[in-house]
Amino acid sequence: MVPRQDWIFGYGSLVWRPAFAYEEALPGTIRGWRRRFWQGSTDHRGIPGAPGRVVSLFPDPQAECLGMAYRIGSEAKDQIYAGLDHREKGGYERHEVEVLVEHRTKLQAVTYIATCENDNYLGSAPMAEIAEQVRYASGPSGANLEYVLRLAEWVRASGGDDPDVFELETLLLQGSADNR
Repeated sequence: MVPRQDWIFGYGSLVWRPAFAYEEALPGTIRGWRRRFWQGSTDHRGIPGAPGRVVSLFPDPQAECLGMAYRIGSEAKDQIYAGLDHREKGGYERHEVEVLVEHRTKLQAVTYIATCENDNYLGSAPMAEIAEQVRYASGPSGANLEYVLRLAEWVRASGGDDPDVFELETLLLQGSADNR
């Protein structure tokens, strides 16, 4: 009998900093979801009163979101989920998604999604305003700017296309050049 495999799908900082042991990692895509910088972070990339902005997933029937699928071992599963539940405590909840990986193989994975009902939800804003907020936000996990730039770097290196991530990256880099 083959044991059930547990997969976790990351689309934000988990793509470049999973911080848990995994047995296999595969790039994967989920359909019908779009990454947006609408979630506030007061525990990682910002602080209460000066939140950073991080990504969550929002439904979009035409969208695809590139991320990483991590297969975790059954013996470490409870510890990994406890760690992720703590890491994502700022408004995220577990959801199951279908991930397309190599050769269009489908697998079920757990991902963390923050909805507009949580206390840290900031919502939509013009990208220039989001860039200003990101530029100055920092928290226990570091600068919000680093979060965005590392995510953009990963998406680009993985051959992905994410207009929101790249637009925010461009605004942030232009702002850095303007401040010299």
